[in-house]
Amino acid sequence: MTADPPPAVEVTGLSHRFRDQVAVDDLDLTVSPGECFGLLGPNGAGKTTTLRVLNTLYPPQSGSVRVFGLDVHTDAMSVRRLLGYVPQQLSIEGALSGRENVSWFARLYDVPRRERAARVAEVLEIVDLTDAADRLASSYSGGMVRRLELAQALVNRPALLVLDEPTVGLDPVARDSVWARVQEMQERYGMTVLLTTHYMEEADILCDRVALMHLGRLRAVGTPNELKAELGPDASLEDVFRHHTGESLEGQAKGGLRDVRGTRRTAQRMG
Repeated sequence: MTADPPPAVEVTGLSHRFRDQVAVDDLDLTVSPGECFGLLGPNGAGKTTTLRVLNTLYPPQSGSVRVFGLDVHTDAMSVRRLLGYVPQQLSIEGALSGRENVSWFARLYDVPRRERAARVAEVLEIVDLTDAADRLASSYSGGMVRRLELAQALVNRPALLVLDEPTVGLDPVARDSVWARVQEMQERYGMTVLLTTHYMEEADILCDRVALMHLGRLRAVGTPNELKAELGPDASLEDVFRHHTGESLEGQAKGGLRDVRGTRRTAQRMG
C-alpha cells in the first residue's frame, strides 16, 4: 500500500515572540498539497512571522514546522529548494533589467546553467513581461514590478509558492493580472500556494481554504463558504473577518500604485 504524501505545510504548536511581545501563539495549521490556502487577519496578527518561520528566515522558537515532511529547522536548505517566496518588501533591483533580475534568482535557486535562459524566458512570458524584459526594472509600473517579483519566485518551479500580501497597493486590473498568472502556474505545475491578503474578495474567489489569525492565535479555519455559512446566508468573508477579530478592513490596505512601497514597508514592520 502506498503511503499518503505528507502535508505541504504542517505547523504544530508554533510560538514565536519578540522580547515580551507574542507574535504567534501555539499555532496548529495544515495545508494540503495542491491547495490554495489563505492566511488572513489584521496587521499584527502574526501572519508574516508565521511565513518567515516557514521560509526558514526565523528559526522556530517553540513547536515545529514541516514543508512536505521536511523540518524547517533541521532541513532548512532542502526546504528552501522547494519554495518560491514573494515578500511584502520590494525584492527587485531597479538598476537591472527584468531579465537580469530573474536570471539572478535562477542562479540563487541553483537552476542548472543549461536550463537557465529557457526557464527565465518561460516565466517572463507567463507573467507577460517578455516585451519589457530588457528594460530597467526601475521603469516598471507597480503592477509590472509585482509580476516581475512573481517571475523571480517561479523560476525554480517551486512546489510551494508563498505570497505575503502579493497585490497590496495595486489597482484592480493589476491585481487580476497577478492572480491570473499564479493560477496558470498552479494548474500547470500543481503548486501549493500559501498567501496572505487583506482583500477578502481575493481570498473568497481564489482560496480552497482560509485560516483567520488574530493576536497570534488561530481563530477559524475552513472553506470560505463554510465560514460564511456559520454567520448566515448573506454573510461575506469580510463579515467573518469582523466577527473573529472585532476589526474593520478599512485602512488595512491602501490603494494606488504610488502607495505600493510605503504600504509594504508598513505592513512588514507591523508583522
